[in-house]
Amino acid sequence: MKLEKKDVLKALEQITVPGEGKNMVESGAVKNIQIFGDEVEVDITIANPSLQARKKTEVEILKIIHKEVYEKAKIKINVKVEAPAAADKPKTNEIKGKPLPGIKNIIAVASGKGGVGKSTVTANLAVTLAKMGFKVGLLDADIYGPSMPIMFDVAMEKPLAVTIEGKSKMKPVESYGVKLLSIGFFTQPNQAVIWRGPMASKALNQMIFDAHWGEIDFMLIDLPPGTGDIHLSIMQAMPVTGAVVVSTPQEVALADARKGVAMFQQDSINVPVLGIVENMAYFTPEELPDNKYYIFGKEGAKHLSEDLKVPFLGEIPLVQSIREAGDVGRPAAMQVGTPIANAFEEITKNVVQEVVSRNEELPPTEAIKITTMAGCSPVKKK
Repeated sequence: MKLEKKDVLKALEQITVPGEGKNMVESGAVKNIQIFGDEVEVDITIANPSLQARKKTEVEILKIIHKEVYEKAKIKINVKVEAPAAADKPKTNEIKGKPLPGIKNIIAVASGKGGVGKSTVTANLAVTLAKMGFKVGLLDADIYGPSMPIMFDVAMEKPLAVTIEGKSKMKPVESYGVKLLSIGFFTQPNQAVIWRGPMASKALNQMIFDAHWGEIDFMLIDLPPGTGDIHLSIMQAMPVTGAVVVSTPQEVALADARKGVAMFQQDSINVPVLGIVENMAYFTPEELPDNKYYIFGKEGAKHLSEDLKVPFLGEIPLVQSIREAGDVGRPAAMQVGTPIANAFEEITKNVVQEVVSRNEELPPTEAIKITTMAGCSPVKKK
């Protein structure tokens, strides 16, 4: 029996392309048909990448050609998968973020692990930016362990109410040129905040949207440790420009810092990571200024940044005066001409440069709307 190409095409019109609702010929899935005696070779292209769809397509083609054209035909099927480009896919779990009036750049400072000095780094970044002449705001989003009121020596202050366009707004407390809001202003020093996630998220939203921040060049957000509810609430509430991850060189801390970076890089979140800061990089005794003791390991965060291909923003040594300055409410970066102040100034310059580069190369970040648990899944980004 002589096989005809038109008969094969007519048979293939009876097969629907997986996920498209059109038949194979109409959709253009059939790319080529070659006939050699009783042999038929069919080239097919489908968009569905699943193995199930591929096997289903092959079986249907075999059955329909044997049934409608020639039951003893020898059939070879070449199935190629061409998934649509990511840019063509609808972003079902993202909505365009509503920019906060007057706030130009929002930087989230995070750490996978507690106790690595994230709040200390955030406070010193803030005052260094203010020293450089920028207008700076700082939101203490660590609901369960707010420390910024102490670090800025304003633990006994309370935000005032101001009327803006007929609405009552909170006026952030200002210290060292930094506008500051924290849940610590609304609780007693010995009072524990025992809230579930929704309550904490609601409090954060009030400090974000019910405050009059005014004109701000850089808003820093001191996030709690980990990758949980508060982080998602922040990224749902506002379009974050970029994230800074703080870690010590210790392997235990680096393992969690890696997860912190991965959280921001997930497709469902997609916040650019501006870089990694290595805190407590080494210890130098005052009486031995040329000696460096790598108590927590050497250059661990630097190697992590190279491994993850994100910028390394700099290192901060383990120095007693940094702790003392934070405890008395005068961040160490306020010092003039000291190695510590210089270190924070260098890191801050790198952060600013990364923000500038990010704004030149990438579109504005969108606030996210998590519609499925995919937003929280431990997916490894390829």
